[in-house]
Amino acid sequence: MKKSALALAVAAALTGFGSIAYADTTLYGSARVSVDYVDDDLLGNEYWDVFNNASRLGVRGQEDLGGGLAAIYQYEFGVDVTEGGNFEKNRPKWVGLQGGFGAITAGTQWTPYYNVIGVGDIFNSSRAFSDYTYLGNAVGLRMDNSVIYTTPNLSGFSAQAMLVMNGSCEPTDPAKPNQLCNGLITKDEGATNLLPQNLSDNIDMWNIGLSYKNGPFFAGATYMALEGPEFRQATIPSWDGDQWGLAFGYNSGAFALTFAYEDGDLNRLFEGDVQNYYLTGQYSFGPNVIRAAYGYVDPDSDKRGDDNIDNYILGYQYNFSKRTRVWLEYIGRTSDDVTFGDGNTLSIGTRVDF
Repeated sequence: MKKSALALAVAAALTGFGSIAYADTTLYGSARVSVDYVDDDLLGNEYWDVFNNASRLGVRGQEDLGGGLAAIYQYEFGVDVTEGGNFEKNRPKWVGLQGGFGAITAGTQWTPYYNVIGVGDIFNSSRAFSDYTYLGNAVGLRMDNSVIYTTPNLSGFSAQAMLVMNGSCEPTDPAKPNQLCNGLITKDEGATNLLPQNLSDNIDMWNIGLSYKNGPFFAGATYMALEGPEFRQATIPSWDGDQWGLAFGYNSGAFALTFAYEDGDLNRLFEGDVQNYYLTGQYSFGPNVIRAAYGYVDPDSDKRGDDNIDNYILGYQYNFSKRTRVWLEYIGRTSDDVTFGDGNTLSIGTRVDF
C-alpha cells in the first residue's frame, strides 16, 4: 500500500467516515529504542532500562488552494514502543495557511526558541539534550495553544514569532504559586510544556526567533518571556521570567560544529538567571558518524556553594541505510552541588524511520 493511501486510511480512522475532501497526505514515523545503563547521584541508584527515545507516528501534508496559497497541516503523536504509553499529546499538531506572505499556523508547535538553539540537538538518545544541556527544556520545546507566524526566506534570513494563549481557570488562591491551574508538569513527572491556564488573562508567553542560513553557515538569535505573576517566594521556572539565546553552526558535510549560549530564568535547575554554554562537533566518514559535546551551566547565584555543572557527551552512529541506524552514546555530568551530583548514562540503541 502506498504511503499516501495508508495515510488516508489513518486519517479516516481518526476522523470517522463521511464526505471528507483529503489533501495530499504523507504518513511518517520513527521507532527509536535503546538499552540504557544509568548511574545518577540525583536519583540515588543505578539501573538498566529499555528506553523509548521520542518515537513518533504522524501525518502531514498540504492542499493547493490556488493563487500561491496552500493549506498546511501536521498531526503527530508520541508512541512509546517500550511501555505502551501511546499517543502522547505534546507532539506537533497544527494547521495553517502558507503563501507569499510566509505561513501562519496554530496548534501545538515547536517554539522559535528551539528552532534556533536546537541546532545543537544532534544526538540520538533523548537523555542527551535535557535540562542540563538545554535550559529551554522547561518551556522552549513544543508549546500547546500557540500561534506562529513564519516569514518567507529572504536571501537566507527568516524569522518566527509565537504567541501562547492558554485560556483560564479559577484558582483557590491566585497569590500562591501552587494555585496556578494545570501548571507545568515537573521533570520528575515528564515534561509537557503546558503553561498554567491562569498564568495570564491575555498572552501567557511570547517568543521570537531570527535565523540566517547561507551554505554551510547558520546563525540565530531568540528571546522568550512568560507573562505570569511575580510571587514573593521564588519559583522554578520564574513565571514572570524571560530567556534569550544565540546559536551558530557550520556543516560542510563531513564536519559539523555548533555553539549555543543561553541566559535567563526559564529553566528547571536554579532560581534566578543561569547561563549555559554548549558546544558540539561531528565527523562523518562512510556510514560512520562520531559526535562529541561539552556543556557548562553557570548560575548567577551560588546559594549552595559550587553550583556549576559540566556536561560531556560522546557518541558513535552506524548508518545501515538512510532510514536505519544504530548508536552507542555516553552522557556524563559532574557537579560539586549535592543537589545534582554526578551522572553517567550509556545508551545503546537503534532507530528506523519510515
